[in-house]
Amino acid sequence: MSQSQLPDTTPRVASKLEQFVESFIFRARWLLAPFFIGLLVAIVLLLLKFFKYLYQMAINTFSATNEQLLVSILTLVDTALLAGLLLIIIFSGYENFVSKLNIGDHEDRPAWMGKVGFSGLKMKLISAIVAISAVELLKVFISSTSHSSDELMWKVIIHVTFVISGVLFALTDFINSKTHNH
Repeated sequence: MSQSQLPDTTPRVASKLEQFVESFIFRARWLLAPFFIGLLVAIVLLLLKFFKYLYQMAINTFSATNEQLLVSILTLVDTALLAGLLLIIIFSGYENFVSKLNIGDHEDRPAWMGKVGFSGLKMKLISAIVAISAVELLKVFISSTSHSSDELMWKVIIHVTFVISGVLFALTDFINSKTHNH
């Protein structure tokens, strides 16, 4: 049999190589799992910080002014918002990029779980950042005597920047939802 009469195995080899590379890349998504586990650890650390703030607030309740008490409460709210944000990122990020969470129809499963895509995650993220920024700004306004006008100005500028970014993200998503993908 001559060289020209041998069957060409190049397409099969290329196909197997392509299949191996694609499978390898697909399995590499599991490299993201430690990031989400690390974010869970961060929630535990936030919980410890939350209880520290709560303990300090309880000890100082009767000696604190209403202003100080309100700032302490806003700090607790801020910490809770941040923990909720991390949980949204963990659930949505894991489901979007690693694997579906196989918890069935558990009664405590959040309604949005499994339905938040990358665009929705981005909107939830910016919404949470704006809310956290608003709480931080409110804390500065309440205790404005202990903050400089420059600090107040920069916090307002940063907050407005977050709000404008959120509106622009929402507008971009709205425009994107109206276009047809080809």
